[in-house]
Amino acid sequence: MPTDATSLADYLDDVYESALALGGLWLLWSHVLSPKARARGRTVRLAAWPVTVGDFFLFIGLAIWGGLAFSTGGSLVADHLVLSNDAKLIVVGAAFQLGLLAGVAIFLLRFDRRAGAPEAPPVNPWATGAATFLIAFPWILLTAFVWYNLLDLFGYEVAPQPMVDLMGRSGPLWQRITTVVFAVVIAPITEELVFRAGIFRYLRTRLPRWAALLIPAIIFAAVHADLPSFAPLLVLGLVFSLAYERTGNIRTTMVAHALFNLNTTVLVLAGLNG
Repeated sequence: MPTDATSLADYLDDVYESALALGGLWLLWSHVLSPKARARGRTVRLAAWPVTVGDFFLFIGLAIWGGLAFSTGGSLVADHLVLSNDAKLIVVGAAFQLGLLAGVAIFLLRFDRRAGAPEAPPVNPWATGAATFLIAFPWILLTAFVWYNLLDLFGYEVAPQPMVDLMGRSGPLWQRITTVVFAVVIAPITEELVFRAGIFRYLRTRLPRWAALLIPAIIFAAVHADLPSFAPLLVLGLVFSLAYERTGNIRTTMVAHALFNLNTTVLVLAGLNG
């Protein structure tokens, strides 16, 4: 058992992540890979999204417009209030997420009614979301391990994402609360509506399945604009799309996404390695 504080934190982090990974591997075996699970076959509950190409690009355009408009406004407000760089990063990031959500809301309320969006199947999103998070966890660990070592081989220094780094620094209480709320509540809702309920749901009946899974996962990872997190987020996006396809309920991946961000938040605030 380690004695100094740093070694103890590393030890607790390893124990915690090992427990999550083992739980995820057990769920993966029992619900996906076991003979009994394979005998049931692959269940697809996600209905096609009957929108036109024009409507789909309108959806994307409104989301992008909302994100850019709100983030520009947030930047102007931050400059007017003469906020610190950390505070400005939080305000602009939060405004961008709210703008994306506003753009999606405008599309869904104004244009998607004629598309007849299907009612979500009756699954328990808390249970399926928690299972999705746990199943994704060991794959994220493995991908991060391989990816970080590959980056290190090419001399790239791996550092935390700017928002994760900001979360770990001391600052006003409002900054921490705002960062946590947007990471755990707003971002999962917004990003799942855009990448899974939007891009993936549109592409899955119009492209080969591998492409429909891969394209939104690549975009999802790329928009975070952080090379060290690219590969792990790509894998996370793939798992989320598979879970959405299997359950047909976007709340499943919203919960899984929220748990993933909450896990990172707790580890950072607890001073573990996360």
